[in-house]
Amino acid sequence: MRPNSNSREHFFHNIRSTLGNCHIVEDIIGEGGFGVVAKCRNTDTNKTVAIKINKSEAGILQQAVEEIAILKRLRCLNPDTCNIVRWDGFFFHKENICMTFELLDQSLYHYLQEQHTRGLTMGELKPILHQLATALAHLHSTETVHADLKPVNVMVVNRDQHPIQVKLIDFGLACPVSEVKQGACFGTVWYSAPEMLLGVPFKESFDMWSLGLIMAELILGCHLYPGKTVYDVLRFMVETQGQPPDEVLDQGLYTENYFFKQNNRTPRWRFKSPEDMYYQYGFYASDTRDIKLKSLDEIDLIKSMLNMDASKRIMAREVLQHPFFDPSIPESSSANAGEILAHTENHEGNTSPSMSAASWEERTDSHAQHPAPALSPVSWVERVDFSDQSPSQSLSAASWEKRADFVASWRELVVRQNSDTNSSKTASMHFDNDSSNIWNPTAWMKKHSSETYYLWSFVDSDGLFCLTCQCKIFLRCSTRLRCGECEDHSI
Repeated sequence: MRPNSNSREHFFHNIRSTLGNCHIVEDIIGEGGFGVVAKCRNTDTNKTVAIKINKSEAGILQQAVEEIAILKRLRCLNPDTCNIVRWDGFFFHKENICMTFELLDQSLYHYLQEQHTRGLTMGELKPILHQLATALAHLHSTETVHADLKPVNVMVVNRDQHPIQVKLIDFGLACPVSEVKQGACFGTVWYSAPEMLLGVPFKESFDMWSLGLIMAELILGCHLYPGKTVYDVLRFMVETQGQPPDEVLDQGLYTENYFFKQNNRTPRWRFKSPEDMYYQYGFYASDTRDIKLKSLDEIDLIKSMLNMDASKRIMAREVLQHPFFDPSIPESSSANAGEILAHTENHEGNTSPSMSAASWEERTDSHAQHPAPALSPVSWVERVDFSDQSPSQSLSAASWEKRADFVASWRELVVRQNSDTNSSKTASMHFDNDSSNIWNPTAWMKKHSSETYYLWSFVDSDGLFCLTCQCKIFLRCSTRLRCGECEDHSI
C-alpha cells in the first residue's frame, strides 16, 4: 500500500528532503500505524538504506523506545546467519525517532501475490520455512518473543535469487519473555495464538503458532483462519482442531467470553455456537474462509506447530530437526507442496497416502496432537549449528530494565532549538558501550510531551556532577540543568 500525500507531508515536504544530517529520501516503500518506511541514500557512505520514521505521538514514541531496546538486545546475533534484518542505529529528525536498517527487496506477502499460484512448490517452501525457524530459534535463545510474525513482517532479500533468502523484520511488538503480561492483546488476529485470544499466559511458543499459520498459507495459497473477529478465528480453530484442553481454558482471562462452563461434565468448557453469541451479545458470526480443513492430520509439522496447548507445541530448534527437511523429499518438483507433503513420514514412521488440499477438507477424524520430542540442552548444541551464535544470558526483570534502556547508550544527544516554535529541530546520536550511566526513559517521555519542557537534551557534563547521586549525565532545558538519574537540580 502506498502512503497518501498527507502521510508524507507529516514527515517531510518532498521525496528529495533530507532526514537527519545525511539521508536523502528517494522513495516511500512502506506505511503503518507507526509511521512510514523510506528508501534513503546516505550521502556520507553513498549506500542505500531503509529508514523507519516513527510518528512523534506519545504512544508510538514509547513503542519506538522499546523496539530500540529489543534491537540492542539482539546485537549478539549475526543478522545474516540468523536471518534477522540488520539494524544500523537510530537518529532524530525533528521530533521523530528514525531507525536505520539494511534495504531489502519486498515482503513475503507481496512476493506471494506476484507468484499468481495457489501454494508454493516444495523447492520454494522448504528454504523459507527453514530460514524462519532458524530466525526464531536464535530470537528465542535470547528469551525474546517476536509476537507479530506474519508474511508482511518477513522480507525477501532478492526476489530474483533462487532459492529465495528471507529475513525477519519489525520488532515493534517484540518483548522479553519475562515482560509478557497476561491478557495483553496485540498484533494481527489472523496470526494470533489461542493463548493470547483467551488471555492465557504466553511465551515463545506464541511465535511457533504464527509460523505454523504461515506454513499453511504458503501451502494452501490462502489464510487458514481469516476471521473478522476473535470469536470467528477461535471458531475456525475449534472446528478444525477441536477446542483447547480444559487446563488451558481454566487459565484464560477471556475464556468465559467464548465458552460456557459446564459443572460436573467433561470437558468442563463448551464453545459457544454462533446462535449462543447472537442470543447473548447480539453478535453475528461470519465465515470468511476460502478453504475449510476438517483436520491437520495430513501435515504433521503444521499440526505440531498449531497445537492448541502451547506447552506441547513444537519449538523452533525442533522444527529444524523435523523429517520435513529430509533430503528424500523432492525439492525440484513443480507440484504443489501440499500434495508432496502427503508422502512425508510422520514421527511414528507411517507414510500417509497422497491427498490433495481439496481432499483434506473431507477429513473428519481428529487425533491427539503429538509434538516432536524435546531435545536436551546437550543434544540441542550438538545437533543445531548456529555458526557460534551463543545466546545472551538470562536477565532478571530488574537487570533487563537497566541494561536494555537504550538511552543509557547515548553519549551525546545535541539538540539545536531556537525560540521560534515553528523552527526545525535536529538531533544526532552516537552509540557508547559505557553502561554505567543509566537514565530513566519514562521521565524523559513525560518531559518530552510536557507543555513546559518542549525537549530535553542529553549533554556530556564536562566535569560537573550531581550532588545527590554523583551522576554525570544531565538534562537541559533552556538554561536549567537537571540530573538525568534523580532529576535533582543540585549540580
